[in-house]
Formats: sequence, C-alpha cells, structure tokens
Amino acid sequence: MTTRLDVRRRAGAVAIALLVVGVLGFAPGVTTGYRDISFAGHDSGAHLLGIFQVSVLQNALHILFGVVGIALAGTREGARAFLAAGGSLFLALWIYGLVVEQASDVNFIPVDTADSWLHFALGAAMLALGTWTRKPTTA
Repeated sequence: MTTRLDVRRRAGAVAIALLVVGVLGFAPGVTTGYRDISFAGHDSGAHLLGIFQVSVLQNALHILFGVVGIALAGTREGARAFLAAGGSLFLALWIYGLVVEQASDVNFIPVDTADSWLHFALGAAMLALGTWTRKPTTA
C-alpha cells in the first residue's frame, strides 16, 4: 500500500480539475449569466457556480493548462515542473488580482475577489504538492 501519492498522480489530479473547471465555465446552468459571457475583460457577466467571474479566455486557459498538466504528469520531472510553475503562476495571478482595479481595462482575465483568493489557495496547494513529495513507498 502506498503511503504517499506519487507527484505524477497529484499533478494529474490538479490538471484534471483545471480541465473540468474550464469546461464547466462553458456550461450554462453551472455558469450563471452565461449569456453575458465575454471573450475577455472585467465586464463579463458570467460566474462559475455563481461565484467566480469567468470569460471565454479564462475558460480556454484553464482547459489548455489542464491539457498541458496531463501531458507533463507522465514523468516525475514534468509533474514537478507543472506543479511548481503552475503554483507560481497562480500566486502571481493572486497578486495581480489584489493590485489591479476590478473595473479597469487592465483586468482582462477577469479577476475578482473570489477569483483572487482561489488563485492564492490553488497556487499554494500546487507548490505544496510539488514540494512535499517523495518516491512512493510500500507498507
């Protein structure tokens, strides 16, 4: 029995979650205000689960990131790189979301308060998952 999940499984799970989130961002009903979704920008009226503001660009990036993560999860080195780079990227998005005005044209992703704190949690979790790994052992 494995005492710790391998980094490849962790990266794969994160990648699949990002892929699912990206697809759900295009699902009417799961995404409220779907008719008001914009390609990019702070004025998108669509919200995943009624909480997280989404746009076509943001959903497409989640899907792309998920696909890349699945591909990289095939090796330990790739999985670690995906978790480290992805975690760093999401932490950078968190900082971006804290400093950019939500109604500004610079807010092209879009990010709101809920998105920013989700980016923080996801970035920290990805870095932790990539850091706290070792080769699986058996009991």
